[in-house]
Amino acid sequence: MRAIATAFLTSLPAGGHVSLRLSRERSETIRVRQSVVEPVVRDDDFGATVVVTEGGGRGWAGTSDLTPAGLQDAVARARQWARASASQHVADLQAYVPQSGKGVWRQTASKPWQQTSVSDKIALLQAADTALNASDRIVDREAALWHTDVETLLVSTNGSDIEQRYEMLVPDLAATASDSNDTQLRTLGGRGVCRQGGLETLDDIQFLSRAPDIANDALILLDAPSCPTANMDLLLAPDQMVLQVHESIGHPLELDRILGDERNYAGTSFVTQDMFGSYQYGSDLLNVTFDPGVQAEFASYGFDADGSPAERAYIIEAGVLKRPLGAHLSQHRAGMAGVANSRASSWNRPPIDRMANLNVEPGDQSMAQLVAGIERGVLMRSNTSWSIDDSRNKFQFGCEWGQLIVDGQLTDVVKKPNYRGVSATFWRNLSGVGDASTWQLNGSPYCGKGEPNQCIRVGHATPMCKFSDIEVFGGAA
Repeated sequence: MRAIATAFLTSLPAGGHVSLRLSRERSETIRVRQSVVEPVVRDDDFGATVVVTEGGGRGWAGTSDLTPAGLQDAVARARQWARASASQHVADLQAYVPQSGKGVWRQTASKPWQQTSVSDKIALLQAADTALNASDRIVDREAALWHTDVETLLVSTNGSDIEQRYEMLVPDLAATASDSNDTQLRTLGGRGVCRQGGLETLDDIQFLSRAPDIANDALILLDAPSCPTANMDLLLAPDQMVLQVHESIGHPLELDRILGDERNYAGTSFVTQDMFGSYQYGSDLLNVTFDPGVQAEFASYGFDADGSPAERAYIIEAGVLKRPLGAHLSQHRAGMAGVANSRASSWNRPPIDRMANLNVEPGDQSMAQLVAGIERGVLMRSNTSWSIDDSRNKFQFGCEWGQLIVDGQLTDVVKKPNYRGVSATFWRNLSGVGDASTWQLNGSPYCGKGEPNQCIRVGHATPMCKFSDIEVFGGAA
């Protein structure tokens, strides 16, 4: 990468601002399903993103041809787009100065993926698969590991020079139970367990020891009644809070969406620019941070794709909306402070405003205290379905697991639990926030946004949270 970047900068003619972002991702997926070892899947994706800003325009091009000729062709295409778009931009790019930065950011693993043989990883998954096979009523099961190694280098004509490298692991366990009346699925954290790091992640989450519990939960759900329908208190586990934060805080606060960029594809936002600094987004218990520096969280990094240094910032503090998830260009466009969240899913996509690590800060209540404070309610774990309207306001979520709470005690397990609400009022009903003992690192590798679509990784660290007077209902029996 260094040799390619040096040659690129040396060969550039004078004029305009040009940046080159080299990106390489190597991934490996190993899966065992119903005692069968599936073919190991390996990918190696290496390419470059070129951005040209000149004459009041901005153009982008991506290429996997990393020869001098291939990169110069990308510069020519990006420059052509910059000139063609100069009179069409919604922002005044004549006054825009692209970001620059220098630094090295590396995340290290205590048990690197490559130091364990494929056969040993398969043996681990086979043991997990065996543990999932708890009954004849378990009709499907799988155990998998998806590892990715990422290396990027950003250089530019205004002095940017940023190296970043990290590895990620997404472990997966799933068991499907079925009888003549019903089918129930139970997974590892709603498939939201994902971390930066190596195989030490499996120790942290107790991967192998959780397999029997997942199978047993699926069997329990088969015989459980459906969740009742009523307005009641709702206690959300961190693996459901992932989707709640993602959909009803993360997406509506992305600044390019607020400015209208997503309206023809994924909708807009109920949030407007004049809300920042005064709007009561949630109760005074709600504190949300953008924090790309959390150790092992899935979307940690030192600099975004434009070269802005990544720093922790409050997005919502004591319930009040503070700042949007807007990167350097969107900040210039809107005249607002934002965060370092210009991100691209690959070298073949332009960077746009994306949430990264978006976290709910812990409160002061243990799980026992949260439960004890509920007279009538339900605990829900592990997201299984989600729906939210085009303005990211009205929503409905379903979970794998429910458990009734009566007079401060966890009681009967219920299946097919769902709840619905409106973002603008749901967070104001936040009435209890778990302490650090309930706080967990989760996330998703599948956040979709942009046109053409970009599927990107996000992290959401949250505690257990209690909401009052929420509409809860059960699925079909």
